[in-house]
Amino acid sequence: MFSQERNARPLLVVLAMVIALVPVRAQQADRAQIVAAMKRATTFMVEKVAYKGGYVWAYLPDMTRRWGEMEATPTMIWIQPPGTPVMGHLFIDAYHATGDEYYYRAAEQVASALMFAQHPSGGWNYIADFSGEPSLRKWYDTIGKNAWRLEEFQHYYGNATFDDAGTAESAKFFLRLYVEKKAPKYKAPLDKAIAFIVDSQYPIGVWPQRFPKAPPAGLHGLPDYTSYATFNDDVAAENMDFLLMCYQAFGDQRLIDPIVRGMSAFIVTWGLQHTLDLQPSGARTYEPRALVTHTTAGNIALLIRFYRLTGETKYLARIPEVLDWLEKVRLPPGIAPQGRTHPTFVEIGTNEPLYVHREGSNVVNGRYYVDKNPKGTIAHYSSFRNIDVAGLRKQYETARNTPPDEVIKTSPLKLGAGKVPLAKYYTSASSGDAAKIVADLNTQGYWLAPLGYNSHPYTSDGSKAPQPGDYSQTYVGDETDTSPYPDPKLMGISIDGYVRNMSALIRALDRQQ
Repeated sequence: MFSQERNARPLLVVLAMVIALVPVRAQQADRAQIVAAMKRATTFMVEKVAYKGGYVWAYLPDMTRRWGEMEATPTMIWIQPPGTPVMGHLFIDAYHATGDEYYYRAAEQVASALMFAQHPSGGWNYIADFSGEPSLRKWYDTIGKNAWRLEEFQHYYGNATFDDAGTAESAKFFLRLYVEKKAPKYKAPLDKAIAFIVDSQYPIGVWPQRFPKAPPAGLHGLPDYTSYATFNDDVAAENMDFLLMCYQAFGDQRLIDPIVRGMSAFIVTWGLQHTLDLQPSGARTYEPRALVTHTTAGNIALLIRFYRLTGETKYLARIPEVLDWLEKVRLPPGIAPQGRTHPTFVEIGTNEPLYVHREGSNVVNGRYYVDKNPKGTIAHYSSFRNIDVAGLRKQYETARNTPPDEVIKTSPLKLGAGKVPLAKYYTSASSGDAAKIVADLNTQGYWLAPLGYNSHPYTSDGSKAPQPGDYSQTYVGDETDTSPYPDPKLMGISIDGYVRNMSALIRALDRQQ
């Protein structure tokens, strides 16, 4: 799969290059060096970083502070990627690359943490706390409640979420782990996850953001949106992808109906969230009721994929109309920042752009608002997007000109169970100089990496009176705002960095085979 092409060269040129390349080749990592570095880095993560098999996203080297999307306590684990399930996927990938049972045992430790975190209904929340419910509620009432821009953490619902792929990533991990050795103890959490996704699907094919339905908790005067049909952050797409993987593995015919109903819902939906009569709705206070360009573009790509899975042209039928709409709402020159082409939000009925702003200094005295002024928009959720309409149109034309019987030749939905095996590797392929990655592993056994973000520690709730300063275009408000903010100088232990480096080393091993 990862073979390298070699060009023939005249002998004299080859001989001339040998001398120049000797110092470089001396620095190349051989298989034994790569395998040893992978094992040392993983041993550090498993034995020094993990808490009862679970992980957050980032840690200071002395472990005095740690973060997921927000700051976490020492007994918390993060489910939302790139947290605990992503580490599990990486361990399975490393097991496939090396055959070393240590990685399988590491994946089993992740499974133990995720089984603890699994909601009785079968899904997962963004986070879990091994100290129990009182500790988790305290976190929500302090750090969570004061995260001005992260409204999804300002209220504890007590149920599970599909947002940000936490449930889907965990479910896929249990599928891969069970398929590996058919260990019965992993069949129960997998079955619960399948039932959760099937049971939570609405008859029209869509999924809510959270499930089971909890008492409404509308924030900042807005209706609660967590039971609405959700397309934001690929909720529906991730759920269907998991069910399709299960069908690939087991051939369970009962999964065909929820997959097909899920695909059909994309034909008529173009917003982040929709009411159950499929009318676009608002969500967080900086996500107004509107049509959404980047979600629309993503849905076009998914509809093309659905055609390739089914051979049914109904999934292509509306794409030209939608591409024309995207062309129509393209911003004129001089409005969007360089590299951006479209507004994020488009007003329903007028096709005019909507722009999001904020005022105040924290979650208590601050507010988000929407108008038609493109100046001074919020920084943490862009009001502008780059939509490659021409590229989408090319994808559509390629699909339209490929006959249905041709596109379904490799479709796992059409070929049936076992005909299209699950991928050997799940984590994204990363490129990198294997020798440098090996050399950069420090004496403690980890890669020191930029964490990217920092946050104010929780000290008190936000004040009712705005604090001095302009926070309209910052990632974080005053010192009571617990939202993360960019900090390029903060270094530490990064789950994302570990996964990327390990992925690059795994691919290097493949190239050496």
